[in-house]
Parts: sequence; structure tokens; C-alpha cells
Amino acid sequence: MILITNDDGITSKGIRVLVEEMCKIGEVAVVAPNSPQSGMGHAITIGEPLRLHKNEVLFDGAEAYECSGTPADCVKISKQVALKDRIPDIVLSGINHGTNSSISVLYSGTMSAAIEASIEGVPAVGLSLCDYSANADFSHVRPWVAKIVRGVLANGLPKHLTLNVNFPKISDEPIKGIKVCRQAHAKWEEEFEERQDPLGKSYYWMSGTFRNFDKGTDNDEWAIENNYVSVVPVQYDLTAYHAISVLEEWGME
Repeated sequence: MILITNDDGITSKGIRVLVEEMCKIGEVAVVAPNSPQSGMGHAITIGEPLRLHKNEVLFDGAEAYECSGTPADCVKISKQVALKDRIPDIVLSGINHGTNSSISVLYSGTMSAAIEASIEGVPAVGLSLCDYSANADFSHVRPWVAKIVRGVLANGLPKHLTLNVNFPKISDEPIKGIKVCRQAHAKWEEEFEERQDPLGKSYYWMSGTFRNFDKGTDNDEWAIENNYVSVVPVQYDLTAYHAISVLEEWGME
């Protein structure tokens, strides 16, 4: 069974494309947010109830539930409630409207849902298209999605590993292939524009500029820019193992 979720909400075009392609491969279940949850990262709901409703009309050939919580909530509640302890063979999150390459993986609800599945030991893939339009064209990514998912189903993934997959936006040039690569060294530089509400009180609107400091040709930003599908293996263990010996020399223990 293939479990599908996302962070753009259950009615987004990206998840519909993913469900359509995965129904060609096997049994599909969908547990996704009932509203957009972009940028939620790995947030979970702990201070209010979660609501889960079965949706019998949204998808053909797939059991579907909409959840009031975050993407990570969707994966958590699917196991015990929606799927009734059935374990999926793979969890897919997406297809996201917008990139989740380089540093964006830390903020991404799409990737956090996939990582939540990997915590449970289930192979998982986060899928994103580098086009933020609500009506983005996904036609060129369909065969690549199927290729990647079939590859994971056939070969498995090392335990607690997640794949972060980003597809370039459609262009006149066809996608060249897949690049297995690393996360680029890049960041967002935020700006906060002060505005006034109707009562004259200040509020702030965040925007930002993406800065790529990475000059290598083995990273996800380079792959996408050069019209490849980037595939980055991701783990949730954030320990900087190389720094342990340095801190031990401080004599704090």
C-alpha cells in the first residue's frame, strides 16, 4: 500500500497528480491536511483536538481522509486511525507546489511528513516541483515520479532515510535525468516590511531573497538549475558527529 500526504492541502493539484500516478502502481491511501500547511516544518498538534474526516468523492480509486492538523500529524494519525494499524510499503509526500531544495528542507511541511514516516521505519519520499503556481504543469514529472517510486519499492531504503526529490519547472528542454546529490549550501535572507492595519497598529510581512553560496556541481541547486531531477538522501539525526571530539576537549564533562 502507498500512503500519500502533502502540505498544500488535500485539494491541491500536486497531490491529485501523485494519486493518479500511484493508482497505476498499487493500492493508495491518502491522509492529507484539510487546508494549506506550507512552512509548518515538523510541527505537531498538541494543544487542540485533531479531526479526521473520510472524503469519498475527491479521488477515484483511493481511500482518502482529510485531517485538521499538520503534515506530520497526518502521518502520525494515519497509522492508528485511518489505516487501522496497516503499515504502508512507502509514504509519499507531495507533489509540492514550490521547491524544497537546500535549506528549505528544514522549513518544509512536505519533507517533515516524509521524515515522520522514516522515524517509524517506513521508506519515504518527499516530492516537490519548482513552480509555486496553484495550476502548475506537472505533466513532465509524471514518468520520473513513477521511476523513483518503483525504484524505492524494488530496492528499499536504509532504515530512517528519506529521499528529498525536486523537479525542475517545465521548460522547452526535457528533463535530462536524475542526479543523486547533496544539499546545497544556501539560505534565505529575510526582510520584514512594516505595514499598518485598519486600526493603525503595526504588523510585519515577511519576504526574502534566496542566496546560493554553493559553487559545486554536486548539489541539488546545481542539478535543478541544469534541468535534472535532484535526489538528496536525508536523515533526521542532526548530530554533528565531527564536533563531539572538539567539545570533549573543552572538559565540560
